Amino acid sequence: MTHPLLARLTAELGWTAVDDDGSFEAFCMGPGEHALLIPGDPARNLETLDAAVILPELAQAFQNRFDMGVVADLAYDRPAREKVDVWPTPSLIFFRDGKQIGDIAKIRDWDDYIARTRAILDAAEAA
Repeated sequence: MTHPLLARLTAELGWTAVDDDGSFEAFCMGPGEHALLIPGDPARNLETLDAAVILPELAQAFQNRFDMGVVADLAYDRPAREKVDVWPTPSLIFFRDGKQIGDIAKIRDWDDYIARTRAILDAAEAA
């Protein structure tokens, strides 16, 4: 069963649920900018639920510049991490036009989230 804070991301906020290779490809590899939360297991990692609260605020701070998705099935957590080669959870992985452009692993303070997100998006834009 999915924790209510994680379920809220898809049910209330409309984030895309990524739970298999097909939904991963459809969300991450499409045109535009996307951010995928790989939350990890909330029963084993207390930071997972922090991410579920913080990251909606981050998306809003960037005026929904990027679409948000979440690995919604714990069974797909490891395959998703293998695809992006980012192992710590929770992790936020950024994509632009089908290419992985950066990530933010673990919980950070607010200013660090803002600075890292801006750096990822700006560096990829300049490339």
